[in-house]
Amino acid sequence: MSDLQRSKGIYLLPNLFTTAGLFSGFYAVIASMQGHFTAAAVAVFVAMIFDSFDGRIARMTNTQSAFGAEYDSMADMVSFGIAPALVSYNWALSGLGKVGWLAAFIYTAGAALRLARFNTQVGIADKRYFQGLASPAAAAIVVGLVWVGSDFDIEGSSLSWLAAIVTLLCGLLMVSNFRYPSFKEFDWKGGSFLAILIVVGVLVIVSLQPALVLFIVFSLYALSGPVITVRSVKELKMEHVVGDNDDADFECDKDKKDQP
Repeated sequence: MSDLQRSKGIYLLPNLFTTAGLFSGFYAVIASMQGHFTAAAVAVFVAMIFDSFDGRIARMTNTQSAFGAEYDSMADMVSFGIAPALVSYNWALSGLGKVGWLAAFIYTAGAALRLARFNTQVGIADKRYFQGLASPAAAAIVVGLVWVGSDFDIEGSSLSWLAAIVTLLCGLLMVSNFRYPSFKEFDWKGGSFLAILIVVGVLVIVSLQPALVLFIVFSLYALSGPVITVRSVKELKMEHVVGDNDDADFECDKDKKDQP
């Protein structure tokens, strides 16, 4: 089979994981409509797990395809664009009227723009960084707040303005030019005993209070983007924050910064 034929194929295994992620996102919407907000939030995190595996499985089995890439983007839009916005809206934003649904819409639009921009930069952008907050991380923050509120029996209406601000900011961060580490350059195969211990320790900490820990971790990751961006440029400009820009501008400014 030629490479051209392979690239146009439809392969079962990776697309099954993509479908499972899509189902998890859809289930999150249904669960939130029925008032099961913990289940809805967990479903989005489950979708993140499936999303992290489908691409890796496709590369491991040499079953990458144009269809799989497009299907993955559509599934991500549901799981990390529409689902978090509706979960947050059903939990807290509906009581804010127009402000609530506008915040949810801005988040959804931000996710769509983030995914579209990512697809156009495949093979061009610096693999060490994401341009803008990745949609799964943004989704984790939005539904993480919902999960924390549900765990501590906090009514969404009492945190409606906080939920609106968090949802709005996550939507804006996705379309920003802030640089976020992608961890794609990390050598997962060359692990050590210490690395294994660290992973075990992280899992233990997460298991103690998963909702709160995950919300804090992803929130800190969201804050890391502006910090990394500010430190990587000599002079912060508007194009480093939002607008048309590419990674070359950051690298150029970084080189200038390193000059004596």
